[in-house]
Amino acid sequence: EEIAKRLLQGETIQYVLGQADFCGRTFMVNEHVLIPRPETEELCQWIKSTQKGRFFLCTLLDIGTGSGCIAITLAAEMPQSEVSAWDISADALAVARENARRHNVHVSYEQVDALHLTSDFCYQTSVVFDIIVSNPPYICNKERETMEANVLEHEPHSALFVPDDDPLLFYRAIAEYGQTSLKEDGWLYFEINPLYAESLRDMLNMMSYHDIEIKTDAYGKQRMIRAKRFASEK
Repeated sequence: EEIAKRLLQGETIQYVLGQADFCGRTFMVNEHVLIPRPETEELCQWIKSTQKGRFFLCTLLDIGTGSGCIAITLAAEMPQSEVSAWDISADALAVARENARRHNVHVSYEQVDALHLTSDFCYQTSVVFDIIVSNPPYICNKERETMEANVLEHEPHSALFVPDDDPLLFYRAIAEYGQTSLKEDGWLYFEINPLYAESLRDMLNMMSYHDIEIKTDAYGKQRMIRAKRFASEK
């Protein structure tokens, strides 16, 4: 009866059950994290298919990890690699840590603000990554009216929305961080808002990233982008 009541009130079934499926695994979810989407599964699959041989021996960072679905999926499928995951929310990190425990994978978690990566003294280190991946907030406030009520009323807004006047806010901050924290010829991978795919491509090009590629999802929407960090001449 309680389950039926919550469903009738518009709560998403994954929150009611406390779990969601992602890439063949079951993840714990609650009101502190977004429900993993099929589009994000496609992002993980794209990383695996494009990195091939070196994929299994790399250092990888997931920024804005939420439930940990991206980091845990990749850690489980490349067990010899070093996977780190950051999120601003302590509550989200608690969910991610529990998911990592349930799936018996090692991910190094830290509480980090994605908008202050370059100024945070704690992360001015010599650590560099082969891959940085992120599914950051990318929905503008003006898009709220087209969204389903169960998303607006139950999923964490801090993981969904960006200001109307700066839709690339998180992408810019992460790409700037990648300029010093990606290895030469290391890769950025993002899940993106199709409305700003070309603007994001232009921004990454201006920041000297190259081999920029936009990929459509199963619904035909421009939903992913990758870019390689510029390698200086030896």
